[in-house]
Amino acid sequence: MQRKNYILKKKNSKNAFAMIMAIAVIVVIATIMALSLSLTAQTTKKTADIYLYEQSALLAKSAVEYQLLRIAQNAPCTDLDISFTQNDIYDINITSRYIYADSGTCSAGSGTSYTTLTTPEQNGSVLIDVSVSVNDVNLTSEPVRYFRRTVQKL
Repeated sequence: MQRKNYILKKKNSKNAFAMIMAIAVIVVIATIMALSLSLTAQTTKKTADIYLYEQSALLAKSAVEYQLLRIAQNAPCTDLDISFTQNDIYDINITSRYIYADSGTCSAGSGTSYTTLTTPEQNGSVLIDVSVSVNDVNLTSEPVRYFRRTVQKL
């Protein structure tokens, strides 16, 4: 029985070419995985920012309704500016300025009269500014702010 020793003999160069191809495939797959990881991180950040922005818009709308309720419960031209925090995340600031056709309804000393009009159609309105901001660096890397201005009839 003859023993054949192929260990030291050079068969062909196919093994070296297969090794180069394997390394190239690994590099391509690693690049694709790094790109997908980067896109996933960006998508997560954008989703969180969109969620916080939409929540801010809804809170601003609710704050306008809340301010109208407070105005209905108090006397006209009362200073009802308010600032508060919702869930330790959202800072909400509400300011109101009244619009009346005669200066007798709102005294100039109250500091809440916005302007005096001469048309009776616009008598008894209020200008409400609502600012909702998120400044928590644990939730978002950039501040989210939503501003809403509305004119409502009283």
